[in-house]
Order: sequence, then structure tokens, then C-alpha cells
Amino acid sequence: MATPVVDIDPLVGRPALIEGSPDYHAITEAVARPVEWKPPTGWYIVLATSLSMLGVFGLSIAWLLWEGVGIWGNNQPVGWGWPIVNFVFWVGIGHAGTLISAVLFLFRQRWRTSINRAAEAMTLFAVACALTFPGIHVGRPWLAYWMMPMPNQMDMWPQFRSPLMWDVFAVSIYGLVSFIFWYVGLIPDLGTMRDRAKTRIRKVLYGFFAMGWRGSMRQWLHYERAYLLLAGLATPLVLSVHSVVSFDFAVSQLPGWHTTIFPPYFVAGAIFSGIAMVITLMVISRVVFKLEHIINLLHFDRMAKLLLLTGTIVGSAYAMELFIAWYSGNEYESFAFANRALGPYAWAYWIMVSCNVLTPQLFWFKKARTHLGLLFVTSILINVGMWFERFVIVVTSLHRDFLPSSWGYFRPTLWDISTFVGSFGLFFTLFCLFVRFVPMVAMAEVKMVLPTPGRDKH
Repeated sequence: MATPVVDIDPLVGRPALIEGSPDYHAITEAVARPVEWKPPTGWYIVLATSLSMLGVFGLSIAWLLWEGVGIWGNNQPVGWGWPIVNFVFWVGIGHAGTLISAVLFLFRQRWRTSINRAAEAMTLFAVACALTFPGIHVGRPWLAYWMMPMPNQMDMWPQFRSPLMWDVFAVSIYGLVSFIFWYVGLIPDLGTMRDRAKTRIRKVLYGFFAMGWRGSMRQWLHYERAYLLLAGLATPLVLSVHSVVSFDFAVSQLPGWHTTIFPPYFVAGAIFSGIAMVITLMVISRVVFKLEHIINLLHFDRMAKLLLLTGTIVGSAYAMELFIAWYSGNEYESFAFANRALGPYAWAYWIMVSCNVLTPQLFWFKKARTHLGLLFVTSILINVGMWFERFVIVVTSLHRDFLPSSWGYFRPTLWDISTFVGSFGLFFTLFCLFVRFVPMVAMAEVKMVLPTPGRDKH
């Protein structure tokens, strides 16, 4: 059988019937293979590495609980350090899944069907990593449950006027809605895996989570209505969650933070970093699990265009921040941005600009958008730049504040680094288990956009 290809007919805007395009059976076999067969050696290597990093993460948190937050490099005046940086970074990573699944679904972008399942799963795992940090950077992490509106013996309630509390509610609601959206989209494929199961335990587990799915017309009608409603519910969350996260900074009076551009700037940056992570994972999955006929170059071309768009918005926001600092005539604001570009942390600022503004400009060229090696390297560089963006926002605004006698320099400790690296262990461990036990491509949705034989011929 020739290598099947799915492409979009530019005349009709939907998949065209071309020679070698996959049929329903070929799609099912390709997607079910990683779940039903023994995984490749590379999967075991990645899982072992991820588990090792996860162990480092657990050790770092255990030592934090024992010794206290003094093990980190947080100091005066940099009271917020890597924990907040990592929290904002992981929340941003989690944005692309909902964008690809919900927003592009509402805009009827059919090309999303091959990548939306993995992107949604990535969202859940990134949110899990993000929610870890509010719990451990509050100073007394064993009392993190105080952040939830739970009755207690002291009749105390959370401070709802605190932006950090807004984070807890916004991110947890986002994670819950994203999970429901992901699970509902998974139900038809779980029914397929149940019917294909060879062992009793697989049949029982897949059957339990498939919730009695039989693929009847009545079930499909209710399923499509529910999916559409969840997509409409999830779409505002794409804009609201990172806007709320930006309020951690924007509602303060600190130069460099007190700015109205932060909500749209943070949202664009979150989508930018999230799509970069989707590209990183999809390149690996495409090669390891031999999904070239399902995740093809068209998908990478479209995602690279989204990177170019959001990268340009982020670059414009950087320029607008500098302009506003100059145009405002506020000497404190002007100093904050001059200090970012020319001060002790200038190296971090220019890494951020190079990775986030210059790197995406390669995607003006189609050859760059469809070169997997270049896409893989570029996507990693973009996320390096996005982490440095959060570092620059947090640290450079704090280390030189209104009182020159209190100026300081932030240096991360070994435990800062181990906690951050360990969070990647949690992320990749969850992703490895996902691709092993759950279909990583939405088979039902891919089949929906395939052409019917004998139709759409030109």
C-alpha cells in the first residue's frame, strides 16, 4: 500500500480524494498500534528518563516541606523567583490544547483533527504541573488547602481580592473544563478500543470508560451537541485564564508590571509557547509511532503559521512596552525597561528577544514550515525564549525597585533548578503513559473529515 496522504483541496476547503489516501481501517490500525502492540525501545528510554526526573521533583518538594522555602534563591527584593516563573510558563504551555480543540473546531478548521487529542492531553499535563507551584510557593505549603473555600474550625475564608486566589480558581476551572472536553472527545475511540480488545481486563476498562458507547445515530446526535457546547464553554477560557494570570502583575504598582497591555500580551504568548510544545511532541510522535500518513506536513505548515502570527504579536508587545515606557514620561517606568535591556540581566532579555521575535521569522518561508528538523529545533528555542520572558518580567522588575539601597541580584539555587527540571519529569511521564494506553489521535474525528469515495472528484 502506498504511503497514504491527507491533504486539503484549496478549491473546496476540505480533504480532497487523492491517490493513496487512507481508508477507515488504515487509520484505526495506525492509531491503535501504539496501544495494542509492544511500544518501541525509545518509549521505554523516554519513560525511564521522565521517571528519573519525576523522582527529582518529588525529592525537591519533600526537602522543601522539610526545610522551608529558604532552600530557593528567593530573596529581598526578589521575593518572587523561579516558582512564579515556572507557574506562568506551565499555564502558557497548557493553552494550545484548548485553542486547537475548541477554537479551531468552532471555526471549522478540519486540519486540527489529527493533532487535537494529543494537544488536549498536553493541556491537562501542563495544568497539572502548573497547579503544583501555587501549592508549594506559598511559604507554608502544608497549609495550601487554605486557598480553597473550605469550611474550617477557625471560620477563615480565602482572600478573594488577592490575584493569587484568582489564579487558583481560574486555572483549576480551566483544567476541569479541559478534562471534560478531552474525555468527551475520547468516548467514541474508547468504544473502538473496547471492541478490539484481546484481553478481559482491557475490554472491561475500555468498556467502563466508553460509558456504553455503541455508535448509534442517537448517541452521535447527543455527542455532537455536547461537544459543540463544551467547545463554546472552553473558548472563553483560552482568553480568560492567562488574562487572570497576568493580573498577578498588572494590578500591582511596580514599574514593569503595572501595565494594561499584559492580558492580551500574556494570552498571545501562552498560545505561542503552547503551539511550540505541540510541534515538539508531534514531531517525536510522528517519527516514533510512524504516523506520517495521519500527521502530515500540512499540519506542521498550519501550526508554523500560527507560530508566526503569535510570535509577531509578542514581538509587537515587546516594542509597545518600550514605547509606552518612553512616551509616558515616567522615570521609574523608563528605568525599569532600560534596566531590562541594558542592566545586569540584559543577557536574559536578549535571549528572550532572539528566540521569540527573530526565530519565528523563518516561517515566512514554506520550506522552513515543512522541514521537521528545523521545526523541532525552533519549537524548543521558542519555549526557551518564553521561559526567559517570564523570568525577565518577574526578576528584572523586582531586583531594582524604588529604593537603590535595597537593590539585589537573584541567583537560583540547586533546588530551584531541580524543581523546574523535575516538573518536566511529571509532564513527560504523563505524556508517555497517555500515548501508551489511550489513542493519541482522534480516530472518529479524522474519519469524519475524510472524503467519501466517489465524491469530491475534480
